[in-house]
Amino acid sequence: MKRLNVGIIGQGRSGYAIHANILRLMPGRFNIAAVSELDADRLDFAVKELKCDGYLDYKEMLKRQDLDLVVNATPSHLHVPASLDVLDSGHNLLCEKPLARYASDVDIIIKKAGETGKLFAIFQQSRYAPYFQQVKKVIDSGVLGRIVMVRIAFNGFARRWDWQTLMDMNGGNLLNTGPHPLDQALQLFGTDVMPEVFCLMDRVNTFGDAEDHVKLILHGKDRPTIDLEISSCCAYPLYTYQIYGANGGLSGNMTHMDWKYFKPEEAPAQKLCRESLPGRGYCGENLKWYTDKWDVPKSQSNLFDVMGKAFYKNIYDAITTGAPLTITPLEVRQQIAVIEECHRQDQSRR
Repeated sequence: MKRLNVGIIGQGRSGYAIHANILRLMPGRFNIAAVSELDADRLDFAVKELKCDGYLDYKEMLKRQDLDLVVNATPSHLHVPASLDVLDSGHNLLCEKPLARYASDVDIIIKKAGETGKLFAIFQQSRYAPYFQQVKKVIDSGVLGRIVMVRIAFNGFARRWDWQTLMDMNGGNLLNTGPHPLDQALQLFGTDVMPEVFCLMDRVNTFGDAEDHVKLILHGKDRPTIDLEISSCCAYPLYTYQIYGANGGLSGNMTHMDWKYFKPEEAPAQKLCRESLPGRGYCGENLKWYTDKWDVPKSQSNLFDVMGKAFYKNIYDAITTGAPLTITPLEVRQQIAVIEECHRQDQSRR
């Protein structure tokens, strides 16, 4: 098995604590050959820990010819220019989320990747989350019937005061946390059409000027309504997913889910009645309910490792065998287009 040499731009939370950590879990496939970091102390620490070469200027690292993949883990507002630099240097590119602020910027990177013939991928690893895979499994089984609405809540309560609270650095809950649930939401809505978007955002406990509370509705003809919350103002986060279906529903979080459904062929035969019901009563019937549940397997309890390893395996296969990317740039472009519309609506209300 060929080991791919990887260079990582940035050694902050994403570059070191996420990407370097995952890559070290896959020594048979990846070798961290080099990292770059503007902070000299961080760089020195990473070089010693990862036993690799270090560069203060990532453009110097990009001059290397032995890198099979470069991970762009720069701060969010630098993702676009740094990604273009990586592709211009002739390297395969994996960029952290959020990829960009505008869909037009995504088009520029896609075009550059096409011109250079290099791989272009975006780190949207939550597509591989065990809880999301279970949601899809239940929906795809058909037991819930036609899906009417999907409620997704990536909520909690926290105050924040770092650079990711600043709009000019592409901060805020929608661009920071939002790409994860929004990627999942668009998979359930369908990526073949652009949804109609309604969004309300607020700034409550953040110390910056970007939002920390988001309510987003996606809807369209013959599609389930998606109700997505991404809030840092929720002291009682009760669920991650709630599914409303014609034959039942599902509710749960990232570690446990319950769902119930009835079988239409077993339901009592009914017909529309224009007259008053006997005894001045309401409609009532006894449905036979089936119930099931899911708990995350112990082997998949470390969410970040499970998602990250599955994602990087796809990247490895794409580079070494030409396998298709599970998460494509065009799918991420749709995500960025939705986020762009949300910000447009927010600005119009200010």
